[in-house]
Amino acid sequence: MDPAHHPIAVIGAGLGGLTLARVLHVNGIETAVFDLDAHRHARPQGGMLDIHEESGQAALRAAELHDDFLKLVLPGGEAMRILDKHATVLMEEDDERSSHGRPEVDRGRLRDLLLDSLPPGTVRWGSKVTATRTLDDGRHEVTLDDGAVFTTDLLIGADGAWSRVRALVSDAEPAYAGVSFVETRLRDADERHPRAAALVGGGMLFALSDAKGFLAHRESDGSLDVYTALKIERSWLDDIDFTDTEAAKKAVLDHFADWHPGLRALVADADGMLVPRPIVALPVGHRWERVPGVTLLGDAAHVMSPFAGEGANNAMQDGAELARALVAHPGDVEVALAAYEQPMFLRAEAAAAESAANLVVCFADDAPKGLLARFAAYR
Repeated sequence: MDPAHHPIAVIGAGLGGLTLARVLHVNGIETAVFDLDAHRHARPQGGMLDIHEESGQAALRAAELHDDFLKLVLPGGEAMRILDKHATVLMEEDDERSSHGRPEVDRGRLRDLLLDSLPPGTVRWGSKVTATRTLDDGRHEVTLDDGAVFTTDLLIGADGAWSRVRALVSDAEPAYAGVSFVETRLRDADERHPRAAALVGGGMLFALSDAKGFLAHRESDGSLDVYTALKIERSWLDDIDFTDTEAAKKAVLDHFADWHPGLRALVADADGMLVPRPIVALPVGHRWERVPGVTLLGDAAHVMSPFAGEGANNAMQDGAELARALVAHPGDVEVALAAYEQPMFLRAEAAAAESAANLVVCFADDAPKGLLARFAAYR
């Protein structure tokens, strides 16, 4: 029996792949999306995202979902404060003074909005890709971990930093960026963790010093999502037993012995397990030669550190721009892919360069001095 065939196959049901599928659907083109998760709620989708007017929001307009997106925005979420290790507030901006060009939204709710906008059955859950290859006739063959095989005329890798599709176009692999995060969460913060809630405020907190710090954000469910960040060897995370929560908290807090107790409490009082998150990035300016019938978007194409706030926005913009190119060139996929890739390379390079530069600023020995200067320049 011949394997199943899909004219367009998207690997990965993240924000980028779903945006692509939705914009194509709006234009009368259906896709098959394959995702390794068993179902849409198989794992947490992360915290808040600031969705930029010129990229993420533009993609949502192309998807005809912008009005629905605005209903998901967290009121007050654009507030921000910068502290030092002594919890001294060095800069504070409330939501009323922000530009409102980057409203905050829960990643999981945004993903649900995109999923619900697609025809039932568009996403094939429980489809983990184990191999891809190009056939002699120019089509691409994809093998799943259950042994199933399908072919496609157009294979789109939207499958994240460790993409299985990327190998068809590039030998590049993400490398450790020199910074590790440990994620914690304080639930029902106003009631259960009022001091931490007051410290973080209504939006985003940066508390930086000595090449480390705490990044925290208020979530739409009333919890605080906290990333303890250190400029440290990658092996540090491997030496911590994260199944032992109290021991893991101690291992993290040993690096913050002289920090304000309120900041240390963001880890000490956290609910649930700690989650290690090493930060990785592809080389700034990553690109590839045109390969017939295959392309990448989002982190598969240009994973970068989160210090420019561009990851999700770029992924969604990639999805919308790729869909527009395919719609504009219905008879020539290669022309469409070239029209998508060349501007994407330039856009992603600029974002990755900014992200890499901001990482250096945030984790300099004199932080948060450089970050304060950046925000002063922006204003």
